[in-house]
Amino acid sequence: MSGLLAVLTATFAALLPITNPLGAVATFAALTAGQEPGRVRRQAWRTAVDVAAVLVVFALLGMLLLNALGVSLASLQIAGAIVVGHAGFRMLVPSEQMNSPEQQHARSKPDISFSPMALPLIAGPGAIGVVIALAARHPGAEARAGIVLGILVISVLIGVTLRWGTPLVDRMGPTGTGAMTRVMGFLILVIGVELGVHGIQALKL
Repeated sequence: MSGLLAVLTATFAALLPITNPLGAVATFAALTAGQEPGRVRRQAWRTAVDVAAVLVVFALLGMLLLNALGVSLASLQIAGAIVVGHAGFRMLVPSEQMNSPEQQHARSKPDISFSPMALPLIAGPGAIGVVIALAARHPGAEARAGIVLGILVISVLIGVTLRWGTPLVDRMGPTGTGAMTRVMGFLILVIGVELGVHGIQALKL
């Protein structure tokens, strides 16, 4: 049981800055502006379900996919380090996550829960790379259960944050949200460096 809780905690801690639930609220609020409250609530929970589904699938089947493609874990970790580090740097030096045509297309969609919210904004390549690396680092049924539970916990947090977090983001304002985004960006950059270190160490073995 202690091993399961340790992996669950590690999964939650690794995914929290990468999925960045608070930062996702601002995008979610902008893309659902003007929609009926009931529809917005449903999309908040659907986003959480979609994030959980994507990450659980890659946590359980990601290594099989890598083996089928002939990709080593070290290569995944180094590639993941680049993606995660780039995401963290972009949060430290803010830029638009979607260009204007993408934003207009997203606003016109009847349901934004899977795309663009779950993919690629929340459960993007960085989060996918992290859960695959965690699954490779923690083999065994108990450890996999811990990873899945960690994903479910972070997904519930995302759903709750999207459902009730808009007033908090409004109170924080652009300055507060920007400061929080930069803190998360630094943490993501650190995770990217750690992934790279693990990848380089694996290559030396």
